[in-house]
Amino acid sequence: MSHTGGKSLSFGIRRLAFTVALHPDETIAALASAPGPAVRGIIRLSGPRILEILRCVLPADGSALSRRLPWCTAVVVNLGLSRSLPVDLYYWPSRRSYTGEPLAEFHTIGSPPLLEALLQTICRAGGRLAQPGEFTLRAFLAGRLDLTQAEAVLGVIDAHSEAELRCALDQLAGGTSSAIGRLRTDLLELLADLEAGLDFAHEDLEFVTHEALVARLKTARGAISALQQQAATRSRSSTQLRVVLAGPPNAGKSTLFNVLTGRDAALVSPEKGTTRDYLIAAADCDGLVVQLIDTAGMEHASPDVAAIESQAQAFRKSQMESADLTLWCLPAMARDATNNIKANSSAWLQVWTQSDRLPDAPECDNWNEHDLVVSAVSNRGLDALRCAIRRHFDSQPGESRWLGSTAARCQTALEQAEKSLDSALEIAAAEADQSLLAFELRAALDALGEIVGAVYTDDILDRIFSRFCIGK
Repeated sequence: MSHTGGKSLSFGIRRLAFTVALHPDETIAALASAPGPAVRGIIRLSGPRILEILRCVLPADGSALSRRLPWCTAVVVNLGLSRSLPVDLYYWPSRRSYTGEPLAEFHTIGSPPLLEALLQTICRAGGRLAQPGEFTLRAFLAGRLDLTQAEAVLGVIDAHSEAELRCALDQLAGGTSSAIGRLRTDLLELLADLEAGLDFAHEDLEFVTHEALVARLKTARGAISALQQQAATRSRSSTQLRVVLAGPPNAGKSTLFNVLTGRDAALVSPEKGTTRDYLIAAADCDGLVVQLIDTAGMEHASPDVAAIESQAQAFRKSQMESADLTLWCLPAMARDATNNIKANSSAWLQVWTQSDRLPDAPECDNWNEHDLVVSAVSNRGLDALRCAIRRHFDSQPGESRWLGSTAARCQTALEQAEKSLDSALEIAAAEADQSLLAFELRAALDALGEIVGAVYTDDILDRIFSRFCIGK
């Protein structure tokens, strides 16, 4: 968002180096529904001058504004055309709206020219076009959302699957911020006890015993570790799950990649070592869209391996380590061979490829019902593979996952909070000056405050809200 001119607002939130430069007396407006023609379209307004704008665009007799507020009513808007535009008007007159200020929505015909004309009419009446993410930014600054919930709004918009949508909705409902809020409350209470003891240090008053102090610090330290484990499950900015194709050379990985992604992106050849780099493309797995990644064939390290091949192996290892799921691919004809190297991943599925090359004999088709036997040539087992990938992710506990954007942003803050609590435990164990311990607790609180937005900087808000579309 652009911060140019305007008045400086104070929202009672501690700042590091950021003053919000907004125009609090301005009313913003934007298209809040999807762009393009549709049955219905929504124009959203937020700000203190909504009633003034409504009086300009609604019928002059004032009948629509004579109703008891809040209300929803069918009215017409004068666009300066030969005919007025029928709309359903929804109005929230108090600060209990999404943005924490008066808010209204026009629901009308989803015709882009008409919606554009309605926006122009609103702007002529005193509104202005909203910046990207400005509605959610106002909600954050008004205390209606914290930063993790604001990121969840974007996660809902960008969700590619039901699992991603559930994760975003859980975070929007406070699944992430509530855990951090409880931890911050515990640390604030402990800090209050410490500072009270410091204030009455000469009167022999003890507000917290040494044993209780250490126990509470260890509990907080354990909570930080739990948060780090949750964030580690999605430590990337991308919201899509990563599925890696891995296995020995000539296992049919690239052919399978092309079929599952519906594109001929990977070079296919019987020659060993064709894939040197890795490729990424979206794949629909029974309604779940994942990032499918094709990697070089796994080979044992050798002094004679060329530099480019060594780098390909490094790429493969890196992708497997960051994978949400690894598909370990082996040719079906090698089922009885000893080359059954397990994937270097905590989550993996065994996939038997190239089943079309099996001899036409009954014993060659004796597979267990749980075996994933596929052929990219005959399409055998591809639907079952897609379903298996979907079942794997659906079985994962949703409460242990953060949005990737939130996890990536919060990683440094969690590490800082962990470091501060470790220092606090060392000070407590040495029974050193408790003013030093209080200093470390404040540092941990500041780090946790960055996650939810109790402490924030200009670049954090710009980085989060600049990724929003206009109207959100």
